Amino acid sequence: MRRAEQIELALAPRPNGMSLQRWLYDELRAAILAGRLSRGARLPSSRDLAARFGLSRGTVLGVFSQLAAEGYLTGAVGRGSFVAPELPDRRLDVSDRPSTKKRDGRSLAQGGKEDTEDSAQSHGIALSTRGRLLARTAFDVSGRPGPARAFRTSQPDLDAFPFELWTRLAAKRTRRARRDLLGDGEAQGYRPLREAIAGYVGMSRGITCTADSVVVLNTVQQAIDLGARLLLDPGDAAWIEDPGYPGARFALEAAGARVIGVPVDAGGMSVEWARQHAPEARLAYVTAGRQTPLGPPLALERRLALLEWARDRGAIVIEDDYDSEYRFEGNPLAAMKSLDHDGHVIYCGTFSKVLFPALRTAYAILPDRLIDPFVAALSLTARHVPLDQQSVLHEFIADGHFGRHIRRMRMLYGERAEALKIAADRYLSGRLHVPRIIAGLDAPAFLPPGIDDADMARRAARHGVETRPLSLYAIDRPAPPGLVLGFASIDSDAIESGAIALARALEGLRHRP
Repeated sequence: MRRAEQIELALAPRPNGMSLQRWLYDELRAAILAGRLSRGARLPSSRDLAARFGLSRGTVLGVFSQLAAEGYLTGAVGRGSFVAPELPDRRLDVSDRPSTKKRDGRSLAQGGKEDTEDSAQSHGIALSTRGRLLARTAFDVSGRPGPARAFRTSQPDLDAFPFELWTRLAAKRTRRARRDLLGDGEAQGYRPLREAIAGYVGMSRGITCTADSVVVLNTVQQAIDLGARLLLDPGDAAWIEDPGYPGARFALEAAGARVIGVPVDAGGMSVEWARQHAPEARLAYVTAGRQTPLGPPLALERRLALLEWARDRGAIVIEDDYDSEYRFEGNPLAAMKSLDHDGHVIYCGTFSKVLFPALRTAYAILPDRLIDPFVAALSLTARHVPLDQQSVLHEFIADGHFGRHIRRMRMLYGERAEALKIAADRYLSGRLHVPRIIAGLDAPAFLPPGIDDADMARRAARHGVETRPLSLYAIDRPAPPGLVLGFASIDSDAIESGAIALARALEGLRHRP
C-alpha cells in the first residue's frame, strides 16, 4: 500500500475571492464524498500538504480539525489523519451529479428513448449509429472465471498447459531482456515471432509466405474489424456463413456492411447461392477448416469457386482458421490460403485457443498490397502487441515446445471427443444427437425439430451445464435447433457427469407450439 506522502492529490484551482481555508476544506470534502479519497485512506501530513500548495501549516490543521469535527476524518497522535470509515450524509451539491441512467435503470447508451429536453437536462450522452453497433457484443464482457465445467466452449485445457515451462522461458527472457524490448516495437509485430509463424504455417497449413506477410495482433476479431474498416464502405455487401460466427457478423455490421447470410450444408458455405444472390459483395468471411458452428470443412470445389469469385470481383476473403490444429482423423487439411495465388485471402490464426485464452495473441497472413495499409491501421488503433509476450511466444515456438504441445493436445482432445460421443449416445440418445467429431474444441449437438434451443441452454445452466444455443449463430434464416458443447477443457469423467446432468435438463422437454 502506498504511503500518504506518495499520493499525488489533485485539487481544483482556488476561485478568486475564496479564502484558502474554505478552498482547501471544500476540495478535501469533495474528494472524500466522490470517493477519490476512499474510506480508510490516509491523508498526506499537514506539513506535506502545506508545502505542496503553498499554505501555512495552521491553515491545514484548521481544515483537518473541521473535517474531523464533522465526521469526515479520524486521527491519532503520531499516526496521521484518515478518511472516516463511515461518512456523514452526502449533500446534494456534491453527490447529485448528472447520470446516464433512466429512471427504469436502463442506460441511455443502451438505446433508452428520451425526449430532447429531458436529455439535455440530464446531460445524457447519445451514441452514434456506429457506436450503437459497436456496443453490441457476442462476448461475455465479464470473462469466464473459475475452473472450466461441462460443456464450456472455445477453451483449451488450461491444466494441461506447461505453465512451469512457460514461466521459465519468461523469466529467462526477462533476465536477458535487451533495451530494444523495452521501447516501442514494430506495429507489424516482433520479427523473430513473425518468422516463426511463417515457418509454422508453411509446414502445417501449406501456406507459402515470409515474415513480411505476417502481422501479429491481439485477436482474430481485431483482424476482422480492421479488414472490414479498410475494405468496406457503408452499404457494401459482405458474405458470411449462416449460421456463422456472431463476432464476425457484428464487426462487419459495425463497419457499415450489408451482411449477407449464406446457407451452409455438408460442404460448407454455398458459394453458388452467394454468387446468385449477392455477386456484388466485396468481402467474404469463412471458417473453411471447420465451419462455425456446424463443423464441416469447406469442400475443395467451393474453395476454388470462392477464390475465382474474389479474383473476378477484386474482393477479399477472410479465412478464420481458428482451431484447425486439432484434427483427429485423416491428414491435416491445407488452408484455403494455400490455393490463393492472386492475393485475395487474409488468413487468420490464433494462439489463444491453442495455448491459453489470456495470451491474447493472434496473427494474419496478408496479401502484399494490403500489408502497408493494414499495418498503418493497426498502428493507429492499437500500436502493437506487447513485446514481452511476443518474445516469450517466439522462444516457445523456436525451441520446439509449441509443436510438442500441439501433438500432445491433439491426442488428448481426440480422446475427449470420443468420450463425448460415447456419453451422448449412452445418456442422450433420442433427445440430443452428437455427430461424429473429427476436429476442434467443441461440437454441435442437435435437438429434435421444434425445440427452443435458447430455452434448453437456460435449462442446462440451471443444472450446472454450460452450452451455447445454435440459434445464437443464426443470421438470415433459422439455425437447426441444437447446442454447442465444448469438450476440450474437461476430462472424461467431467464429460460423462455433464452428459448425465444434461439428460436431466432434457427431461420433460416440450416442442414449441
